[in-house]
Amino acid sequence: MTLPPSKDFTDTRLELLKAWLHGHAARYALVLETLAPASSDASFRRYFRLAGKAAEGDDIGTLIAVDAPPPEKCREFAQIAQLLDAASVHVPRVLELDLEAGFMLVTDLGTDSYLSALTGAQDDARDAQDTNAPRRARTLMRDALDALIRWQLTSRENVLPPFDEAFLRREMELMPEWFIARHLGREVDEKTRGLLDRTFALLIASARAQPQVFMLRDFMPRNLMIAEPNPGVLDFQDAVYGPITYDVASLLRDAFLSWDEEFELDCFVYYWERAKKAGLPVDPDFGEFYRQLEWMGLQRHIKVLGLFCRINYRDSKPHYMKDLPRFIGYARKVAERYAPLRPFAKLLDDLEGRANEVGYTF
Repeated sequence: MTLPPSKDFTDTRLELLKAWLHGHAARYALVLETLAPASSDASFRRYFRLAGKAAEGDDIGTLIAVDAPPPEKCREFAQIAQLLDAASVHVPRVLELDLEAGFMLVTDLGTDSYLSALTGAQDDARDAQDTNAPRRARTLMRDALDALIRWQLTSRENVLPPFDEAFLRREMELMPEWFIARHLGREVDEKTRGLLDRTFALLIASARAQPQVFMLRDFMPRNLMIAEPNPGVLDFQDAVYGPITYDVASLLRDAFLSWDEEFELDCFVYYWERAKKAGLPVDPDFGEFYRQLEWMGLQRHIKVLGLFCRINYRDSKPHYMKDLPRFIGYARKVAERYAPLRPFAKLLDDLEGRANEVGYTF
């Protein structure tokens, strides 16, 4: 029953989802008339909220119906949800699953996201209206880092797909294809290609030299919910086995929020100290750990520059484009800090038309 995804809420897949939910309505006291869009993401997955209850004896609350047309990863979602639950990480519970149709019914972690709470804390701190805002943000981020450590402690090989060299390279190749060639309309000439290849090789070597652990890949405030216990974690179906610093970097250097360096360092030190104490194999030298984290973050930022452009041009989802400057800023800051990466910083300046302004020459 593989049908093409659609942006129209009144589409064929929605009617099939309603029919599927009708078959489970009695068991979960579903009120089908309440079905309404809950959220969407950069993939073709869609989420709908409706009244219902997860178990007999519960009060009526809300559940989430997921429309994930194949080849979206329902099976992986269910399997990784079990791994996360075994690690005492709070995730939605899968109540019903139809792999052929690409439908799921899962428990609802609510509507109070880390993203909205942290954005509010930043606004309050900036306006000096709430002196507790930085403390509140720090508490939320530490809760998230503690959950990440619990997840990483359960790591073992040959369970999740490896975030290997081919995977790393494939992600970064989105940048020349979609950001440079498609978005900027620039030819990826031999000189540019050589510089990219050298940069990619450095970042791949650094990532592969790190201890490898369970890695969520999209561990960021948009996918974390304020829930009990805190946090609730969403969007984990793409989890892999990869570098230990990746999820820490993605949490603090996010598409939708930026932090000052003091707050970042406080969080990075907190994670490093707690991870060491828990027995995770982080580098014993914080300076080297921080370099690994920054280079890992740069790999992600390079990917995202291409990914957001692809989502815009291929999938007609333009709202991610406004965050490109944030990722260019992340990438430039890291590349300028380390001598082997400075040629890449110069390339970014050239691509933005800033080469003459800052006096860079190749």
